[in-house]
Amino acid sequence: MTDKERFDWARDKIVGTVRERQGIGTLSEKTVHAVLKNYYAPDEDMHEIPIEGSVADIYTGTEIVEIQTRSFDRMRDKLRKFLPLYPVTIIYPIPYEKWLIWIDEETGEFSSRRKSPVKGNAYAAFRELYKIKNFLLEENLHFKFVFLNMEEYRLLNGWSRDKKKGSSRFDRIPLEMVDVMEIDCPRDYLQLVPYGIPEPFTVKEFAKEVHIRANLAQTVLNILTYTEVVERVGKKGNAYLYQVLEGDE
Repeated sequence: MTDKERFDWARDKIVGTVRERQGIGTLSEKTVHAVLKNYYAPDEDMHEIPIEGSVADIYTGTEIVEIQTRSFDRMRDKLRKFLPLYPVTIIYPIPYEKWLIWIDEETGEFSSRRKSPVKGNAYAAFRELYKIKNFLLEENLHFKFVFLNMEEYRLLNGWSRDKKKGSSRFDRIPLEMVDVMEIDCPRDYLQLVPYGIPEPFTVKEFAKEVHIRANLAQTVLNILTYTEVVERVGKKGNAYLYQVLEGDE
């Protein structure tokens, strides 16, 4: 079975005809989490395994896999327990292309599908990585950033006039797996530094180069400094200067 065939199988198993008949959001487990758990471990005997007083999403017998769609701070207790015992891979899904569908809570009606102009990138993971920064140098910790095309269903319950701003996300339905970026050791974060970026560079220059906001770039460079991928080498005015830290390739 190819990766695509396995993903389609996992998606159909979770979304499937029964769920489509009963409506979106009828399962107790959110869809992206459930699909990825079945993709990475088709054998359900590996799911929800008690270890050291916590429950691992997947335990293969030799390693633990956790599917975490947000709130990495909730992982801290598990990581303290799991990392001394087993390799742990955190799967973090990132929307690549996304279509928004709005749900009217009063009528239950769905809006037409509208494509978001924003495409996902790996830098989106760094606000979550910051929440578990103290674990990032652990030899047993690995990540897979999984890029998915998906539909996102949101409730029209926001505070703005059209009820969209401040609205609640109801569920996300994965459509296709586009790519996977793997981080197996701290040096792998070098993938996030654009090749050929003029050095040294400031936070603003890095942000412009990779097309993200400066406040996110600050978080990215904080993590890249901590993992010894880049280092501070001085200042330009009030701005710190960074360059790639030479290491073993």
